[in-house]
Amino acid sequence: MGRVSKPTPQFPFSKGLMPQEEMLEMGKKNKRITIGIPKEADTSECRIPLTPEAVEMLVEEGHEIIIEKGAGNLANYSDSNYSERGGQIVETPQEVFKSEIILKVAPLQLNETEYLKESQVIITSLHLNSSAGQYLRNLMQKRITAIAFESILDQDGAYPLVRAMSSIAGNTSILVAAEYLSNVNKGKGVMLGGVTGITPTEVVILGAGTAAEFAARAALGLGATVKVFDDSIKRLTDLQNILGQRLYTSIFHSKVLEKVLKTADVVIGTLTPEEIKGGFIVSEELVKLMKKGSVIIDLSIDKGGCFETSEMRDNSNPAFIKHDVIHFCIPNITSRVARTASIAMSNVFSPIITEIGEAGGMKSLLKDDPGIRHGVYIFNGILTNDYLGRLYNIPSRDINLLMAAF
Repeated sequence: MGRVSKPTPQFPFSKGLMPQEEMLEMGKKNKRITIGIPKEADTSECRIPLTPEAVEMLVEEGHEIIIEKGAGNLANYSDSNYSERGGQIVETPQEVFKSEIILKVAPLQLNETEYLKESQVIITSLHLNSSAGQYLRNLMQKRITAIAFESILDQDGAYPLVRAMSSIAGNTSILVAAEYLSNVNKGKGVMLGGVTGITPTEVVILGAGTAAEFAARAALGLGATVKVFDDSIKRLTDLQNILGQRLYTSIFHSKVLEKVLKTADVVIGTLTPEEIKGGFIVSEELVKLMKKGSVIIDLSIDKGGCFETSEMRDNSNPAFIKHDVIHFCIPNITSRVARTASIAMSNVFSPIITEIGEAGGMKSLLKDDPGIRHGVYIFNGILTNDYLGRLYNIPSRDINLLMAAF
């Protein structure tokens, strides 16, 4: 008996379904994003979030980058560096603030929030200072979506901007400490480090994160004695393993800390109030016990600081003396090496802007990317950060619940 071929099955909807799926996949187009980079109103902020090379790459992807005249000058990037690579140079901040997304290093100043349009997106750092409460309310009133770039997570659950800036801040803090120990800045004339026959300077680091790692590495490289405090044995162990050598380490025992502070030449604070659950690690009474001419560098001053005696300053007047101890407390210590810091920031921001375009806009990316979503503290005018809500007595809601309804 001959083989009878079976008729091809007919699926009346297959003809429509298959091509539609393929067309959806193949027809996905990037959204053209307009990014505005205003000139920093605070002249002590020297960094710029995108380098000319990054602007060129993003323009080639179809995005529009609008830059206020002179925005890159303090990082030694001229307007022509940007315009030759496709950036649009404009004369006024109002022209920049017409952009869909405002990308900036320092938080907007209160007067700058007047330039914002409703439902705009801003990506900046967030400093908790005396005007922060009003700043948040201004953004909420205009239904802004605000993202603190230091709170953005990558796919590994790490903070890419924080790591980049912390590594630079850690290194720079040791260089700054060396400056203020010297006679040039009315220090006590001590070299940071050590040479044969002379007792090495003693550097105490509060915290065992990225900034602490790079500060310790730099201090050890100069020959200083380094002592590190943290409330996590794991972080202390990890730090020793990363550095590849034994350090003096301790958890925060008040008596041990007091003893060490009495002999310290330099104390660097890297922990934020959020990490230590409010309050200060070092009280004013402990500062009074420190040696005359010793140096405090508070790297967490933008979040409130970890020394009770800290006062936020800027690069034009960065240091002050209290209880015979030199304090260096500026929120943007990486601005002292602005070009290096700008390149590091640009390496993180460029892929994020690309992702925004590929996702079809910021709201779509926030829905799909929990790492970027983690940086949101205001979504469409609604405060989404519980810590800020409690701090400034503003109602807040969970960003994940808002995204579920979006």
